[in-house]
Amino acid sequence: MKRFLPAFFLIMIVLAIYPFVGNDDAPKKPITGLPWQIEKLPDGSTRVFGIELGKSTLADAVNSLGEDAEIAIMQDRDGNDSLEMYFGSYRAGLLSGKLVLLGEIDHDTLTAMRERAASREIMESTARKFVVNDSDRPLAYRARVKHIAFIPTVNLDEDIISKRFGDAAETVQTDADVRHFLYPALGLDIALSEKGREVLQYVAPADFAGFTAPLRP
Repeated sequence: MKRFLPAFFLIMIVLAIYPFVGNDDAPKKPITGLPWQIEKLPDGSTRVFGIELGKSTLADAVNSLGEDAEIAIMQDRDGNDSLEMYFGSYRAGLLSGKLVLLGEIDHDTLTAMRERAASREIMESTARKFVVNDSDRPLAYRARVKHIAFIPTVNLDEDIISKRFGDAAETVQTDADVRHFLYPALGLDIALSEKGREVLQYVAPADFAGFTAPLRP
């Protein structure tokens, strides 16, 4: 199991001791937007990072998280397209990482936007990235957020996952070095990697079974 970076221990200690930020003279403000702050709503949906899965739009995400994001259509090696908004530097309190929001949009609109892309790039994974042009941004912003991925800059391990998110309902080993901690009630899948970065993935709880089905044989 990977060992914690010292910086992560410091973050956890500070967050535990100082739940509020601000100087002595200013009103104290609670730290919000942390990856374990998943709000369960009365209708069964969830809100995390200020985004309500399946209901908030990419425009809502911009209003909540800021405009410093790239929006592009990603095409995998099988030719499947997805609309993604990427924040290369997301920060909540002392915790930071990369944040990716997947927008739900119909196939024809997505294809047309890809064909009008401002630029194209082949990624190392053989996926292709098509940066949405400025004139199509308002159209892309209407898409609802159906999936969020957060990649923290610090390494996690099983102990901190359990302390911050509680005991997983199920764990699934997908290969030699990746184990998934599943939280159906929260719509959360935490992929713990021995060699690479951890990935926290959020969907609406109603969509969780279908989202995690590919993890099982």
